Amino acid sequence: MGEIFMIMIAAVLTENFVFSKFLGICPFLGVSDKPSTAFGMGMAVTFVMTLSSVVTWIVYNFILVQYNLEYLRTIAFILIIAALVQFIEMFMKKYVPALYQALGIYLPLITTNCAVLGAAIINIDNGYSLINAIIYGAFSAIGFTLAIVIFAGVRERINFASPPAIFKGVPISLVAAGLLAMAFAGFQGIEIV
Repeated sequence: MGEIFMIMIAAVLTENFVFSKFLGICPFLGVSDKPSTAFGMGMAVTFVMTLSSVVTWIVYNFILVQYNLEYLRTIAFILIIAALVQFIEMFMKKYVPALYQALGIYLPLITTNCAVLGAAIINIDNGYSLINAIIYGAFSAIGFTLAIVIFAGVRERINFASPPAIFKGVPISLVAAGLLAMAFAGFQGIEIV
């Protein structure tokens, strides 16, 4: 139980994909204009990252390892993630059209989100069991969601401020992202006993 708790805390805070591993930066900067859209993207990523952690772990351990095809891991994972996103998009369009309309624009972006691929590869590299891989995938996505929602709130606040002309737009966003990354770096010193 302690190992699972450590994986959860590490995935959300100390090894946050955005602020520590610098994965998923494109949607982090591109979809964080408003907290509501950032939250929608975060929830879609959470669903896909959790599901892809399960499927990639199973494919790797029961197919690639069995047939000595471990070197195809990255290609296989990319194909699995793209297929999962397509299946999820088709399912939502047919059975949950309201949710599809709300998240429809974000779903194709998830295919190219390197955080999803990163979670799948880290699960294998760390030798996680299936349960630990699911927990790591889910809580990494929750950490991604936390980062993008916090950043969206900061960006919304910045829009009401009047920074110097040279900092308007992208530069002030990058400064704010750097300050948030420094704040999250403070979690590196956490020791849970």
